Amino acid sequence: MAAETQKNNKPPKSGGKEAQPLVIAKTPAEAQRLKLERLMRNPDKPVPIPERPKQWNPRAPPEFVRDVMGSSAGAGSGEFHVYRHLRRREYQRQDFLDRMSVKQKKALAYLEKVEQNKKDAEERTAKRRKKRDKLKQKKLMAKKAKMDSKSKEEGNKSSSEDEKEDDDDEEEDEREAEDDAETPSFIMGNK
Repeated sequence: MAAETQKNNKPPKSGGKEAQPLVIAKTPAEAQRLKLERLMRNPDKPVPIPERPKQWNPRAPPEFVRDVMGSSAGAGSGEFHVYRHLRRREYQRQDFLDRMSVKQKKALAYLEKVEQNKKDAEERTAKRRKKRDKLKQKKLMAKKAKMDSKSKEEGNKSSSEDEKEDDDDEEEDEREAEDDAETPSFIMGNK
């Protein structure tokens, strides 16, 4: 019995690997967790990342068919299988070419749609830019007209001041009263 206990209580081998308990994953999440744990035991080891599978390409059609056998007399029993394989390969090749043409048409349609969307967006932007410029011009013209009217009023004031100072005081009071009456209180800041 003493020999049996010594066999079970052996120190681990000097290989560097620890004996891991066997755990069977019951769910896909658990399987993924186990894989991650195994990867994280040795973080210095590079992780194998598989490359993307290459697209299947059919074999090119033969340029020259040497032994063409007709469907009539002279065709042996093995020729049917050769013919069947050639026909299957040709159908696969034609199907592949059809799928590629559909894929290219979709790609071209997508590119055309993207270009059309860009063109439409540019047209909308140009239209809005034109509208903004029009509003700016209107505001600028209104501002210029207001400045011109003020400068004309100031010119009239200076000439009338030389002639009649007393009349100006009365007119100024009247203008202020009219301005206060014409402009709403929210523009002047009064409550």
